[in-house]
Amino acid sequence: MLNDKVILITGGTGSFGHKFIETIFRDYEARKIIIYSRDEHKQLLMRERFRLHQKHLRFFIGDVRDKDRLMMALEGVDVVIHAAALKQVQVMEYNPIEAVKTNIYGAENVINAALERNVKKVIALSTDKAVYPVNLYGATKMVSDKLFVNANAYTGSKDVRFSVVRYGNVAGSRGSVIPYFRSLLKKGGNKLPITDFNMTRFWVNLDEGVDMVCRAIDVARGSEIFVSKSPSFKIPDLARAINSQVALEEVGIREGEKLHEWMITQEDSRNTFDFDDYYIIYPSTYWWDKNRYFTPGGVKVGEDFVYSSNSNGKWLSIDEIKKQLKKIDATV
Repeated sequence: MLNDKVILITGGTGSFGHKFIETIFRDYEARKIIIYSRDEHKQLLMRERFRLHQKHLRFFIGDVRDKDRLMMALEGVDVVIHAAALKQVQVMEYNPIEAVKTNIYGAENVINAALERNVKKVIALSTDKAVYPVNLYGATKMVSDKLFVNANAYTGSKDVRFSVVRYGNVAGSRGSVIPYFRSLLKKGGNKLPITDFNMTRFWVNLDEGVDMVCRAIDVARGSEIFVSKSPSFKIPDLARAINSQVALEEVGIREGEKLHEWMITQEDSRNTFDFDDYYIIYPSTYWWDKNRYFTPGGVKVGEDFVYSSNSNGKWLSIDEIKKQLKKIDATV
């Protein structure tokens, strides 16, 4: 699947990029992995971490807003994973134009450069916030998803396939609630703020996110949105798993925050198929060719189906969350 392939990752110095590179060097024999990102210091740290694999690593300083630089970086590339995004919800509410420039115009540049360079497969990373968006970040990612899905209408005779992988916040990643809670306790806090005691989330670990992307690279035929299946948990249960003795304080939902995470809406259920450990959402546009893009083997879900963290059939108990936390700690 990825053996002897040239892979480029936009925004590749983040937590996904680190885990993806680790996985590729462990399980495959890629010819080259190109990291395309803006932060020279993070590239330096990544180069040092993977110095034993430097023969197969390249680092491009570049921004997805710069199509000319993308065109140069995509020369000879087989697979693109588009992970670059501005994603801090509150920051994007205050800097909306910047979110549009990176998350929408940047996505357009990746698509156009991939078409011109005849990249074989492009996988764009998405988020639960793109579903029923209530903040600007989610709205820009919804547009980005639409751009990548519908890019397949413009491939013509080129053998270029665009697909999307959607999952929720990665447990323990930078900016997630786990390091935030632990930071408060480390500073001597005696209570943890819970925005709403009814709040739920999906539990996604980084290995599962990378595995889903690798699966998509393998089976994607174009236009799909792949949705990983993950267990749900309650935010108060997470707090108790971190520290069972600390008090919990309900402080109210923050700007741009949802009570529950959504992955698949009822409107999308008409075009959603169940593939055991993931779902595929297909587009409903007139140009979509079932014979060309449909992947056999799935079972169509019911038309009243939704996939959200509060309607999930699989839940983590407090003890199970503790086990998951230990797994995160073991990989740090």
